[in-house]
Amino acid sequence: MTDIPDWYRAVTARAAQEAPQVPTATVLATEYTVNCLPDDDVNSFVFQVRVQYRGEGRYAVIRGGDMCLGSDGTWDHGVKEYDRGNDWLNAHRFDLDTALRLAKEQAALVTVNGHTVTDALNGRERRVERHA
Repeated sequence: MTDIPDWYRAVTARAAQEAPQVPTATVLATEYTVNCLPDDDVNSFVFQVRVQYRGEGRYAVIRGGDMCLGSDGTWDHGVKEYDRGNDWLNAHRFDLDTALRLAKEQAALVTVNGHTVTDALNGRERRVERHA
């Protein structure tokens, strides 16, 4: 068993004492996953489009690790706000309803290694048939 440092015991005890006076915690959904493949499909994660909260009531529509959807419908590399100017951010950030609508539209258009969503769904059917 690991020894717990005295400073950690002290700070957790203080947090427990202060907890009744702390404001009630808020909950914010910060990411949505949008996909035309079922979530239990082995290929689901590579076909997903995500909507991520980026502050100030604005969301980014992203794919993979670094693709961000613009208001013109094209994907751009880069999702880090600190390296982009306001014009770029304004063209790549949306209110939640718009971001979810765009993500749903884009989810049907995803291709991975030359395979469409339909290809992935057909592959799923073949895998299910083989294991039936």
